Amino acid sequence: RWPVVMAASLGDGFDVITDGLRGRTTAYDEHLADCDRNGARLLPSVLYTHAPLDLVVFMLGSNDLKPHIAGTALAAMQGMRRLVELVRVNAMRDGQREAPAVLVVAPPPLCETANSEFAAMFAGGVEQSRMLASLYRDLADEQGVDFFDAGSVARTTPLDGVHLDSENTRAIGRALTPIVRLMLGS
Repeated sequence: RWPVVMAASLGDGFDVITDGLRGRTTAYDEHLADCDRNGARLLPSVLYTHAPLDLVVFMLGSNDLKPHIAGTALAAMQGMRRLVELVRVNAMRDGQREAPAVLVVAPPPLCETANSEFAAMFAGGVEQSRMLASLYRDLADEQGVDFFDAGSVARTTPLDGVHLDSENTRAIGRALTPIVRLMLGS
């Protein structure tokens, strides 16, 4: 996972908490899943569990592009906006003097795949995913948070069109390391 790569690159003095969940959405229900994958519903508990936090990094939105979830990059951006708002509100409720910094990471765009199940599951997603970086960049500006386009350093694998292979996962972790150092002032 890219957070593990980033933690190793950051070295001592940093405590990176990985809270990845396969199939997680920004703020939408996945009724076919065997567990709750709605990021907005889960986030307050995660924030309280690990408080106090200095930085929260989000890389979500690809699963929102499934037509039966939300189906559009705009919906993913709106879900991401909700996550940023939740970080601010819940940090204050937990007694932190100020909310943690937030880094919004646009996942790499989906790619075409010969895997018929994934192609159908993400129908229209390739085109929509190409809009995520621009929408997330605008959202970051609007919300006064930081932004990174993971598509600038990584590509999804054509095996399923959605996921990352190990090389691309490592590339994201390495690319985020200097950004996180800068954001945390170290």
